[in-house]
Amino acid sequence: MSDVTRICFVCLGNIVRSPLAENMFRHLAEQANVGDKYEVDSAGTSGWHEGEQPDRRMRRVAAGHGFKYDGRGRQFKLRDFDKFDLVIAMDSDNRTNLSRLARSEEERAKIHLMREFDPQGSPTAPVPDPYYGGIDGFEEVFQIVKRSCQGLLDALESGQIDF
Repeated sequence: MSDVTRICFVCLGNIVRSPLAENMFRHLAEQANVGDKYEVDSAGTSGWHEGEQPDRRMRRVAAGHGFKYDGRGRQFKLRDFDKFDLVIAMDSDNRTNLSRLARSEEERAKIHLMREFDPQGSPTAPVPDPYYGGIDGFEEVFQIVKRSCQGLLDALESGQIDF
């Protein structure tokens, strides 16, 4: 295994939840002075938004918390299983789609749900998709992703995750 842990956060379109998680995890790792130990990316199980920037509503909510980020949407590819140590799905539908794509039990074992790491959530709970709702949903998702990314970082740094 490499000295760098590679993590890919995955949602449906890669414009709301997963790019927020990618950038939030990177930010938290850098704040903890362990950013060099992690390589993070994000992707969607669909290719609907390839090349698009993250949703402006989520970027606006994040900016309201002093957190600015950008990126471009992309679709998760089979070769991503070769590149990443952990694949973090935002909900069970994304996990199911990723599991179907996986070629082996080893690849399936890389897949986790984001809320497994949320100290205030159930391990099987989804990170809700706020895309068709109001701004309150984006705020809720921001808080869930922030808590879950911190929980993931804490679990990795304490050796609680075995891969």
